[in-house]
Amino acid sequence: MRLSRLAPLVAATVAVAALWVAPLFLDPFAVNVLTRSMIYAVLAVTVDLLWGFMGILTFGQAAFFGVGAYAAAMMLGRFGGAPEWIAAALGVAVAASTLLGLAVGWLSFYHRSTALYASVISLVFPIVVTQLIYSGGELTGSSSGLVGFDVLPFEPAGFFRLAAMVLVAVTLAAWVFVRSDAGRALVAVRDNDARCAYLGLNPKRLQILMTTVLAGVAGLAGFMFANASGVVAPENAGFLFGTELVIWVALGGRGTLLGPVVGTVAIDYLAANLSGNLPFLWQLLLGATFVAVIILLPGGLAELASRVVGWLPSRRAEGFAPTLRARASLPASRDYADPLLKVSGLAKSYGSLTVLENIDLEVRPGELVSLVGPNGAGKTTLMRCLSDGTEPIKGEIAIDGSSTAGLTPNRIVALGIGRKFQVASVFESLTVADCLLLARASHDGLSPVGRAQALSLPQAAIDVMRMTGLDRMLASPVHLLSHGQKQALELSMVVALEPRMILLDEPTAGLTKAERTTIGTVLRTLTGELGIAAVLVEHDLDFVRQISSRIVVLHQGRLVLDGTVDEVVNSETVKTIYSGGGHD
Repeated sequence: MRLSRLAPLVAATVAVAALWVAPLFLDPFAVNVLTRSMIYAVLAVTVDLLWGFMGILTFGQAAFFGVGAYAAAMMLGRFGGAPEWIAAALGVAVAASTLLGLAVGWLSFYHRSTALYASVISLVFPIVVTQLIYSGGELTGSSSGLVGFDVLPFEPAGFFRLAAMVLVAVTLAAWVFVRSDAGRALVAVRDNDARCAYLGLNPKRLQILMTTVLAGVAGLAGFMFANASGVVAPENAGFLFGTELVIWVALGGRGTLLGPVVGTVAIDYLAANLSGNLPFLWQLLLGATFVAVIILLPGGLAELASRVVGWLPSRRAEGFAPTLRARASLPASRDYADPLLKVSGLAKSYGSLTVLENIDLEVRPGELVSLVGPNGAGKTTLMRCLSDGTEPIKGEIAIDGSSTAGLTPNRIVALGIGRKFQVASVFESLTVADCLLLARASHDGLSPVGRAQALSLPQAAIDVMRMTGLDRMLASPVHLLSHGQKQALELSMVVALEPRMILLDEPTAGLTKAERTTIGTVLRTLTGELGIAAVLVEHDLDFVRQISSRIVVLHQGRLVLDGTVDEVVNSETVKTIYSGGGHD
């Protein structure tokens, strides 16, 4: 284990040593081209982190690169190349790109934005930046760019070594991060950002943070490019260059880090050697190779390498299993005098269609309230309103006296509410242990540099796992689990939050009789012994009878009955409602 942790550092040291002496054996043309290629590879790492690991297809890294390059060139051209002004140029290049990254991130990932919206922003941003450069006149050099500014006092070999060290440092940092617990959160956001929010995480904030930080890294690459080349041009910030970066990452193998680095350096170096002799044929060959790789090797050229070398970091789960450890769970308040959940006059409509109307409901600690009714009664809509305060509604929903109006799901989770969906909502690309670790992130945090050696869970969550065999499958990828195991995993994740109330939408759907009995036992323990409140949507009326404190009946968006199990089950109203159709 110790050797495996040191392996990346050893590999980075060897790479730096090899690249440090490489200029002694390369001709001047190769030194200059490879310097540029390695700077581009730094950009490729940022694209891979955003696209390969977070699932954000971005063309905007070229714009941040161009902004950094122009900021450095304008500073050095105006104030000269004294050490203090070089340091200032570096700071301005990184700061300008970082601030723009923050603005673009905020525009791209505001609440309810989609991945498509973010991609459109990344398409438009390089075009806007390029047009600003063209209209900048003497300040930006317009279409001619900027030349003749002072640069770092290095020979070509010095710039080569600087680019090599920065590339190795950025790649190593990215490698360590994506293999850490915090790095698992990137993949989780890509797989299922909604589940992240319902675990108390803030996926939008993480997306904005990554966009901002990686924009700063792109600005650093722009600073190096301006100094190494001595010229900056509008093309450095353009959409075409952004597209080339995406192609290089795809060809190298997105989600692997090393694949995009090697692919970018190789393709850019080959382009420099072949584009002069075969300008049109080279573009045709590159395009044909891109299409062939996407069709035959969706994982890029790194997919071939990974069959030989198994330590490439991957977007898929790694077989890492921490030690499972129970943590003490304090019983929730057993004071039944004040309701934990209070719904008053709730109404929800979609246009002219009224789904919920005049709903009044109270749930106290320790109660297990089952919500039943025919298809289309509004049960799932009610669950969504309870767990997402940004849903436009009439009326009021309060948790322990605090209104949920305007609160995003992660903020409602912070109030002590956990939600399980009708279809198991988990992270398909991660392991069982990773999913549970993310469920504990709002309590325990996530390390950005390492993996937790112990996974501390409430005893109730461990009970669910042991009863379903998940405790022996911590290192198993989630996409290999059965439907029932995924349902149990999601329930374990919700219980791991240590909520004061859990919202369960058909938790026994697709489970065997033994598994349903297990879930029933767990729910009775949570409510009866730990005093946790529960609202349960369930179609299995036998299951409902066995575990419920109360039953609430919805019909055509209205609450028509709220009473004890016997009162509701034997009610003529319920018999009339169900005689007219099925129930969900």
